[in-house]
Amino acid sequence: MTAEAMEATARGTLAEPAAADGENPLRIALLTYKGNPFCGGQGVYVRHLSRELARLGHGVEVIGAQPYPVLDSVGDGVRLTELPSLDLYRQPDPFRTPKRDEYRDWVDALEVATMWTGGFPEPLTFSLRARRHLAARRGEFDVVHDNQTLGYGLLGGPRALGAPLVTTIHHPITVDRQLDLDAARDWKRRASVRRWYGFTRMQKRVARRLPSVLTVSGTSRQEIADHLGVRDERIHVVHIGADTELFSPDPSVPEITGRIVTTSSADVPLKGLVHLIEALAKLRTENADAHLVVVGKRAEDGPVAAAIARYGLEGSVEFVKGISDAELVDLVRGAQVACVPSLYEGFSLPAAEAMAAGTPLVATTGGAIPEVAGPDGETCLAVPPGDAGALAAALSRLLGDPGLRRRLGAAGRERVLARFTWARAAQGTVERYREAIEAQSRSRSRTRSRSGQPAEVPAEVPAPAASAGGRR
Repeated sequence: MTAEAMEATARGTLAEPAAADGENPLRIALLTYKGNPFCGGQGVYVRHLSRELARLGHGVEVIGAQPYPVLDSVGDGVRLTELPSLDLYRQPDPFRTPKRDEYRDWVDALEVATMWTGGFPEPLTFSLRARRHLAARRGEFDVVHDNQTLGYGLLGGPRALGAPLVTTIHHPITVDRQLDLDAARDWKRRASVRRWYGFTRMQKRVARRLPSVLTVSGTSRQEIADHLGVRDERIHVVHIGADTELFSPDPSVPEITGRIVTTSSADVPLKGLVHLIEALAKLRTENADAHLVVVGKRAEDGPVAAAIARYGLEGSVEFVKGISDAELVDLVRGAQVACVPSLYEGFSLPAAEAMAAGTPLVATTGGAIPEVAGPDGETCLAVPPGDAGALAAALSRLLGDPGLRRRLGAAGRERVLARFTWARAAQGTVERYREAIEAQSRSRSRTRSRSGQPAEVPAEVPAPAASAGGRR
C-alpha cells in the first residue's frame, strides 16, 4: 500500500472497491449443517453459490459441519470454518456411540440422546452451535444465510445472531417424510420413519417465524406455504442452476450405445429409482443394448435391489460413487439419454446438469421438474411420476431416434444457459440479502424513533456505517 493510501485509510476516506452491483461488498456467513457436495443437493448449493458470490465481489465464510463442504474458491473470497458435530453417521460406523472424552458440552449429549431414541439431531444441534459461534463474533457479518437447517438456535433475529437472517428452503422435508411413510412395509417401519423425521416439527415452527425465505422453484414456494405455513410475501424464488462451464457438450467424448444415466439414492423412495429399474426391464425386451448407470450408492437390500434381482438386471445396472467432477461430466456426456425418474423434486439439479451437458433428457413431471426441464417434446420427454411403462416408452423413443436426441440436447442446453446458471442465482440471492439488511435498518430506525433517539443515525455505530450494504 502506498503512503497516500495508508494516510487515506487512517482518515477513513479510502473508498473500498464496490461489488458487481455497485454497492458495498457484503460479509456473508453461509451456514450448512451437511455440506459435502457428493452426498446431497445442499452441498452442491453451498459449493457453487459461495463461488459465485465471491466472483461478485463479496466475502463469504461457509460455516459447516460434517461431512464438511468442498469449496472451489477458498482463499479467493471464500473461507471455510468447521463447526464440528460428533459425526454420528459417518462411515464405516454409522449410529456410533462416542467415547466419554469426545463429549464437549450439553449439545453433544443432546445429539447422542436424540440419536439413541431414533431421531435425527443434526438440524437442531448444528443450529445451537451456530448460534453460539455467531454470538461470539457479533459485528463480523452483514447477513447470515442458513441453508435449510431451520433449527431453534437460529431464532431471535439480529440480536441473537448479530446480523439479519435469510434462509433457503429447497423444499419442505415433510414431502420426503410422507413418501417414506407411504413406502413403509409395516407399522414398525412407519413408527421408525415418524421418529426419524421428528425434526420436521421443529422446522415447521421455525419456518413460520422467519422474515425472509428463499426457495429454488415456484413449486417449492407453494409447498412451503402449504406444508410449513410460511406467509406468501416472505417467500422468494431464486432459481439455482448448473455449472455450465463444467457441464458442457464435448463431441470428443464417445457416445455409448444404449447408455442411460441417472443420479439417485437407491434407498430413497422419492427418487423413483425402482420405477426406472422396472422400465429398464421392459426396455431390454426390445433393445438389448439398453443399460443403466446410477450415480449413487447401491443399497444391498430394499425395493431397488429386489427389483434388480427379480428382473435379472445384475449385469445391466451399474452404480458408481466417489467419482471426480470430470469423470461425472464425461459419464453424462457419453450417455445417449439422461433420466430423472423422481416422484418429487424441489428443483432437480441432475436435470439441469444433464441439459447443460447437451445430453437429451427423459424426466417425470414430479414437483418442480417441469419448471426446470421445460415442455415435453421441446427440451425433454416428460412422463408421469411412478409410471414405469411411460418411462420405458420415452426411453425407447429417444434411444431409437438420433435426430430427436440432437434436437432435445441442444434445446436443453439453451434453456439452462438462459434460465438456470449459478451466476444468476448469486445475483438474485444478493438482492435478497440487501433487502433483508435494509428491512433491519428500517426496523432499527423505527425502534430508535419510538425511544426518542434520532432516527437517521444509529446509536451504536458511527454515522458513516449506516448503509444498506453493511460495513466492511
